[in-house]
Amino acid sequence: MSEIKKVVLAYSGGLDTSVILKWLQDKYGCEVVTFTADIGQGEEVEPARAKAEAAGVKSIYIEDLRETFVRDYVFPMFRANTVYEGEYLLGTSIARPLIAKRLIEIARDEKADAISHGATGKGNDQVRFELGAYALMPEVKVIAPWREWDLLSREKLMAYADTHGIPVDFKKRAGPAPFSMDANLLHISYEGGVLEDPDAAPPAEGMWRLTVPPEEAPDTAETVEIGFANGDAVSIDGKALAPHELLAELNRLGGKHGIGRLDLVENRYVGMKSRGCYETPGGTILLRAHRAIESITLDREVAHLKDDLMPRYAALIYNGYWFSPERLALQTLIDTTQSVVNGVVRVRLYKGNVIIDGRRSDDSLFDTRIATFDDDGGAYDQADAAGFIKLNALRLRLGAHRLKG
Repeated sequence: MSEIKKVVLAYSGGLDTSVILKWLQDKYGCEVVTFTADIGQGEEVEPARAKAEAAGVKSIYIEDLRETFVRDYVFPMFRANTVYEGEYLLGTSIARPLIAKRLIEIARDEKADAISHGATGKGNDQVRFELGAYALMPEVKVIAPWREWDLLSREKLMAYADTHGIPVDFKKRAGPAPFSMDANLLHISYEGGVLEDPDAAPPAEGMWRLTVPPEEAPDTAETVEIGFANGDAVSIDGKALAPHELLAELNRLGGKHGIGRLDLVENRYVGMKSRGCYETPGGTILLRAHRAIESITLDREVAHLKDDLMPRYAALIYNGYWFSPERLALQTLIDTTQSVVNGVVRVRLYKGNVIIDGRRSDDSLFDTRIATFDDDGGAYDQADAAGFIKLNALRLRLGAHRLKG
């Protein structure tokens, strides 16, 4: 590490990464390149430029990656109907490989010796950033200040900032930090503070930012049609939208109707249990709609195979293996199934609920002639079911005879 001359830092301009920037300069005597990604966190990223310039940074990267994020990361994940531990839609997890990829690309362009990030030594993000980085640049060096320094509290970070003349938003000085937040176009997560007690209810005021409380949502339901092509949502009410625009609009609609709140105790990859609260309004709508269009377009065994593989796929993303050969292999299989996932789903949004009102597709496998309870005109011979049942019952009947004997 003593040979490090240039480091690319994932930089938000907030307290943690501002301190890290100065700490890297002092600790390693190196040049720091900053990289700030706009992935829809809802805050201006351009102010990070002025902060980096004030800290003496010469190479500053600020990039709008919203479309890339949704098109190349969020949508491929949703083709698999991905949910971690039955509930979590992986809003934080899926953003990390994109950031890691750009860190490595910039490191190559800048001929940097190392990358650095602000993830702590207790969380999953350190694993995700670094597994992604090593998969793309095996020889890269990684500096994770939270695993090296002794600035292990907000108060110590503030004191360091004051000592070294690092500007900090005055509003953030008042009182303890209530939550650790992570935001992007897919979700906002909240951890820490009162949420560290899994038996404490999330605060009714001052936390949730994307959604209204379901009980305060409109008393009239809103119906929306979502169009799909090759497994990806492409339109809302017949209007074609770019991926990031579509997700932003679903966030607006879902937030208005109190959709997408989640309170979860999850199992981190590093071994501990962690309690977090999540808001994923657009993703919650998208998941329900995608499953609905698959219900009429996918072959039964293909659909069941996808459901069998999904928990494994979700764990790979959660644990940081986006660039692993097994995730890429699963993605190829998943994407192959999506060529027929085309059509329109009609959803009704009402007080925290996403209600499927209808689905239609030119690739539908639903045959009304066969499924009808009325006279099907011979499309289905019900007498065939007797032999089907007897063949499937054979092993059960043999087992029952053995028990009797």
